[in-house]
Amino acid sequence: MNTKVALVTGSSKGVGRGIAYGFADAGWDVAVNYYSDKAGAEETQSVIESKGCRCLTVKGDVGAKSEVEAMISDVAAELGSLDCMVSNAGRQTFASVLELSEEDWDKTIRTNLKGSFLCTQIAGRVMKEQGRGGAIINIGSGANKQPFLNLVDYCASKGGLEQLTRVSACELGQYGIRVNCVAPGAIEIERTRDESPDYAGTWSPLTPAGRIGKPQDIANMVVHLASDSAEFITGQTVYVDGGLWTKAQWPYEAK
Repeated sequence: MNTKVALVTGSSKGVGRGIAYGFADAGWDVAVNYYSDKAGAEETQSVIESKGCRCLTVKGDVGAKSEVEAMISDVAAELGSLDCMVSNAGRQTFASVLELSEEDWDKTIRTNLKGSFLCTQIAGRVMKEQGRGGAIINIGSGANKQPFLNLVDYCASKGGLEQLTRVSACELGQYGIRVNCVAPGAIEIERTRDESPDYAGTWSPLTPAGRIGKPQDIANMVVHLASDSAEFITGQTVYVDGGLWTKAQWPYEAK
């Protein structure tokens, strides 16, 4: 049987890069999507190829239908198939609901929500045509269900992603295509380190597991959901967060 192929959007760095490495570690060939960070994508590609897997870098704006179509077509042609689509590309704006600009709102919804829709739709068509099913995995957030103050555009996009995942799973199940969402907790990457001078010190005490997450934590779950061992799992959001988004405010200390 041919090696399976995964396409990971926004995988030139951060969580997306970690997911791409996770697929390579599991023996998958990987397509690395980037928008502007070509050098980062090529670095990701180099590491994947050093693991003995094929890797293709594909530039594309996930918010533009024609570019998503071209990207997915190139992946299927060059690597032979598309077995897993991971929508990881995302952005956010730190601004209150009273101050957020229309331009930033549009950019975030376009990338995070519209981009995931286009990737689901176009990858789903390819998987249906291939006739052997597949997996679509959206990368969510605690913002799927929790309000993050001063991140109104991000919260709206991830809340929409929750329902996009569920309705897509219900419609695509008849073709053997499973659609799930993986929602990370506090993961230390380049972007999140800029949010706090001591990111680990800020988030570890709030996380029941007692530590922050790593991209590998997310990759482990994504690769599992893409595998045959998860063939009866669809329409779900899995929180990979060390319990962070489960823990409610509670004024008493645990004994």
